[in-house]
Amino acid sequence: MEASSIRCLISAGPTREYLDPVRFLSNPSTGRMGFALAEAAAARGWAVTLVAGPVALPTPAGVDRIDVETGDEMQRALEARFDDCHILIMTAAVMDYRPRERLAEKVKKGRLAMSIEMEPTVDILATLGACKAQQILVGFAAETHNLEAYAREKLERKNLDWIAANEVGRAGTGFASPTNRLLLLGCRGQRIELGEGLKTSLAVRLLNEVSAGRLDASPVSRP
Repeated sequence: MEASSIRCLISAGPTREYLDPVRFLSNPSTGRMGFALAEAAAARGWAVTLVAGPVALPTPAGVDRIDVETGDEMQRALEARFDDCHILIMTAAVMDYRPRERLAEKVKKGRLAMSIEMEPTVDILATLGACKAQQILVGFAAETHNLEAYAREKLERKNLDWIAANEVGRAGTGFASPTNRLLLLGCRGQRIELGEGLKTSLAVRLLNEVSAGRLDASPVSRP
């Protein structure tokens, strides 16, 4: 397949789930890993669409960027483009829960409840994994412990082709760091240590692995 005909869909950054118009729940994701992947994919000649949560990063050259804020907005943007992509790389740190009620007006400090009822958000990657046809699906697993075990479980449960596992909560890896350390696991039992390095370098290594010989043939599609 010619590089220019490969359509790559990437998600990046955090999502926000609002309690009221000025307060929200989120996480420390800066979007650096996803933006590095978008830049590396565009450099390969791929047609890249980047669905980005609220981040303070410039759009990589040659990349079509779509800005979203909430998990629902990210889900709609990805689902609308999923059927037309060859490869989806989900680096976004989507909030798992949101306040059950989103208030229309700011709640005054003295009236803000000390406990807030929550509800789960949609697992975007699992939803897309359940309906994939020939797309290659790449997920990310950010964990504080049991890194490989948890990543393998997500790989199977979400019907992915690859998952990149990284440990967060220590210096030099994960959120808000220009560097990372990745372990890449594949649905055929592959285990590839991408090692530690700048996220820009790791992005190139990851794309080399997930695309090698696999964009010319049908990826694994499990029922």
